[in-house]
Amino acid sequence: MRGPVGPRTPADGPPGRSPGDPAPPSHADPAEPPADGSAPPGAPASPGPRSPARLRPRLDSPWWRGAAALAAGALPALAFPAPALWWWAYAALVPWLLLLRSAPTWRRAALDGWLGGTGFMLAVHHWLMPSLHVFIVVLAALLGLLWAPWGGLVRYALRGAPSPGRAVVALAVVPCGWLVVELARSWEGLGGPWGLLGASQWQVPPALRLASLGGVWLVSLLVVAANTALTLAMAVPSARTTGVAGVVVCAATMGAAFWWVSPPPETGRVRIAVVQPGVVDGPEPRFDRGEALTRQLAGKGVDLVVWGESSVGSDLGARADLAARLGAVSRQVGAPLLVNVDARRSDRPGIFKSSVLIGADGPTGDRYDKMRLVPFGEYVPARSLLGWATSVGKAAGEDRRRGTSPVVMALPGEAPLRVGPLVCFESAFPDMSRRLARDGAQLLVAQSATSSFQHSWAPEQHASLAALRAAESGRPMVHATLTGVSAVYGPDGARVGGTLGTDESAAAVYEVPLARAATPYVRLGDWAVYLALVVLAALCAVEGVRALRKPAPGPAVPPARTARGSAGRRGR
Repeated sequence: MRGPVGPRTPADGPPGRSPGDPAPPSHADPAEPPADGSAPPGAPASPGPRSPARLRPRLDSPWWRGAAALAAGALPALAFPAPALWWWAYAALVPWLLLLRSAPTWRRAALDGWLGGTGFMLAVHHWLMPSLHVFIVVLAALLGLLWAPWGGLVRYALRGAPSPGRAVVALAVVPCGWLVVELARSWEGLGGPWGLLGASQWQVPPALRLASLGGVWLVSLLVVAANTALTLAMAVPSARTTGVAGVVVCAATMGAAFWWVSPPPETGRVRIAVVQPGVVDGPEPRFDRGEALTRQLAGKGVDLVVWGESSVGSDLGARADLAARLGAVSRQVGAPLLVNVDARRSDRPGIFKSSVLIGADGPTGDRYDKMRLVPFGEYVPARSLLGWATSVGKAAGEDRRRGTSPVVMALPGEAPLRVGPLVCFESAFPDMSRRLARDGAQLLVAQSATSSFQHSWAPEQHASLAALRAAESGRPMVHATLTGVSAVYGPDGARVGGTLGTDESAAAVYEVPLARAATPYVRLGDWAVYLALVVLAALCAVEGVRALRKPAPGPAVPPARTARGSAGRRGR
């Protein structure tokens, strides 16, 4: 029998424990408030606000972190037209970089890279939503996967407290990784190079000089390097000096390019007219409006009249009446016309988009068939698999046919002007304008139609691409559209004259300077891309050698056993 239970003393300890047993560890100090911000036991309730920690979204939550990655990836879109906050590009990646740097694992960094890439693709292409509807989300998510490895690369380069040496490595590999992503998504089958980060600098003269050295790729490298340096300077105390030095080097590089690289010397001038009919329903009324505007140019001494994309809706081989009308307009104006035919051809099967040169006697025989088509807008990739996109958006009901090679057209005359035509989003591809310049084109012409996206950022963004192509190639570029924005840029990428906005229906004449000198980009090509690939290959090689030299872990030693039990158990 147990004896009578007397009053418990402090030495007895809590119920269920003998006085000789050790005291359990204490999980809270009565003198400190609990970690969750609540009042300690016995303290009066505080009427003040809740702890700020409860009001802040916690990045260790996968849902909050995913939302932050989507938003951070979308931020660079503000640097492009229509907002055109070009200066924002040099800091827009910092929130995304900070998020990737703080990722607890490589897998989480890859996920944040994917989500950020999805946000970037959605923001830059948001004006496609009326045409593709929910399918644009699917496309953005697929393209966003290209940024998953970049997310892991950023974490590798910036995590923790990198030494000055590793910070220098970060300044090299993070921009190179971004550039490889831009290169991959520039493939036509993945949508083309729309929204390259360097293209946001289309109105910055030093950046245009840099583009003449290494194309838009070199501008992208510098912009991402500036963001990486700013991230180091702001968030990594151990590498702050390296980050500040990186910012200074980026600024000095831009300034040196502006002062060192001279614009192409002017070799003459031509008068180019752009005819923009405006919003007109139907191909026949559009043709009539373009014809009427062109007749107003009679007596103005123009050398070439440029119409926009799809300005002629019937094949001229099958419509002799339209060909005759165009020839009559050319005779009246005293200059050839460059029109764009979007129709089923009479001499071969299929629908083509073609730049056709018209002289006084009608078509001269010079014709360029568009080579790179807009995915879903002009053809459906893997139609047997993705053909359902036509039922949820405005995807092409029939695939258009492709041209086979670029064409340089020589205008009639004793000293013929050589013109290199591009159609629609072909002006986004640096290699196409470079090829035309190497083939002898003196003037680049892009014929476009953005009427489907009239009240969005697309017209301004599309027109801005001509500035980059002009600066890269050292050739003036005319961007002529049906409904705006139409614009002309000189050999240095600077705008010539005013623009024709989306609310205008007019014909405008531009005094366009010409140049013959080849820029370094025309001569050397995409060397900045090759440099990025070499840097990343060197990084992989160094890490591979380091992994091989790392000593292998020793063999696992089984736990020793004793007569009284295993080493992991207390003997009895």
